[in-house]
Amino acid sequence: MLGRIIAIDYGAKRTGIAVTDPLQIIASALETVPSHQLLDYLKKYAATEPVDAFVVGMPKRLDNTDTNNTPLVKAFVKKLQAAFSDVPVHLHDERFTSSMALKAMIASGTSKKDRREKGNIDKVSATIILQSFMESRR
Repeated sequence: MLGRIIAIDYGAKRTGIAVTDPLQIIASALETVPSHQLLDYLKKYAATEPVDAFVVGMPKRLDNTDTNNTPLVKAFVKKLQAAFSDVPVHLHDERFTSSMALKAMIASGTSKKDRREKGNIDKVSATIILQSFMESRR
């Protein structure tokens, strides 16, 4: 059986997490966690579910230059690789995910109140990163 693929939309304060089903067919939003608790959360998750890979959204501007968040994400990736040395970490372009997440939430009829809940956008963004990564591998 395959392990799950976990996607991470890392932010300075909060991080959205999405995960595949065990067959790696469907991506679903999992959780939004405070970024300082992320590694602990992932370790607990990996203790109960096999994890095949991590996909981390890499923030870039439209001209492909780094954003303010890029160094934070790169620093987190180093910690993730150290904590899970046997699990591959893939970086995935996340330039359009936040606006796509908002559009997806509007299209699915999510209320304004739920869209304002930033953690919801983070989870949906992570799901879009994961879906996009899975499609790029097919």
